[in-house]
Amino acid sequence: MNTPENTSKTTSEPVDAPVEKSDAQWREELTPEEYRVLRQAGTERPYTGEYWDTHTEGVYQCRACGTQLFTSKEKFDSHCGWPSFWAPLAEGTVRYLHDRTMGMDRVEVRCATCDSHLGHLFEGEGYGTPTDQRFCINSISLRLVNPEES
Repeated sequence: MNTPENTSKTTSEPVDAPVEKSDAQWREELTPEEYRVLRQAGTERPYTGEYWDTHTEGVYQCRACGTQLFTSKEKFDSHCGWPSFWAPLAEGTVRYLHDRTMGMDRVEVRCATCDSHLGHLFEGEGYGTPTDQRFCINSISLRLVNPEES
């Protein structure tokens, strides 16, 4: 499996200025469920998020800080219950961490600007996407906006 360090579109340098807030500030700004997923690396239940089956054109921003992360052009139907993308919008918009929680060995995807948990990256699943990657992202970590608004 290619590691994020040796694939294209990966860097740990944020596109926007880093957002640093205290835990109290995040708790005040986010709903309890947003906080659980974005700040505590939780996961929403499959097939429950607002974007898992959305085909609306637009840009997906980080719900915590507004950084543009993905577009509808890279979104595809993986039928896994979460929004799936084959690449981020641009280099540096996301960062990667090795995640060994829940008895699995996987790659966590975080917003490079505010360090919020977005989801996980999987490779080699045979979806036939240009990168053979699936960014499996929690809907609650995202906000879909019209391209003209972004």
